[in-house]
Amino acid sequence: MATNFPTSLDSLTNPSATDTLDSPPHDEQHADANDAIEALQAKVGVDSSAVTSSLDYKVGDHASRLTTLEAISHGKILQVVSTAKTDEFTSTSSSLADITGLSVDITPSSTSSKVLILSQVTVGSPSATNFSLQFVRDSTEILNGDTGFNNTIDFGRHFATATDAFTLLYLDSPATTSATTYKMQIRVGSGTVYVNRGSSTAYGGTSTITVMEVSA
Repeated sequence: MATNFPTSLDSLTNPSATDTLDSPPHDEQHADANDAIEALQAKVGVDSSAVTSSLDYKVGDHASRLTTLEAISHGKILQVVSTAKTDEFTSTSSSLADITGLSVDITPSSTSSKVLILSQVTVGSPSATNFSLQFVRDSTEILNGDTGFNNTIDFGRHFATATDAFTLLYLDSPATTSATTYKMQIRVGSGTVYVNRGSSTAYGGTSTITVMEVSA
């Protein structure tokens, strides 16, 4: 009989010690075994097989694709640095002022790396009219409006007693492998603005800044 492999498994007949060479026929036994071996070899494939249906070809192709994927570093998070501020900060400045304690240092491993900055700042005020927040890389302003208070947030009446958390997210391109400081700055239109206002009371809060180096 011809082999059924690889469509299905063969059901071969094994002769017993008392069987004659004609029962089952000896030549058919050899032919069936040869057909099955050849079908198995075709399925497995020779070394560096170019037959796309062979296991050798498929294993080699998958190994090559995996090596290519492992070599791709684009978009990987290479390092994460974070800090949290729990104490209170106040400002009456209409010019941007550093929020003390809300900064992190990171040293990118490549000039082509991006830095993803994420900050949540808890802000409140009983007297301020409005405020604006921005990121700063060393002394360079980033994520800021072109002029004036373009990133201004107006206070609602509830801010007289409460605070709220504001989130900023920005993907920066520092183009350096030197130690770099990212920090938060704030300014106020008038009155006093509080970060983590009344941190020892129910109105307090925590502010954070996190930076992540992302491979290019």
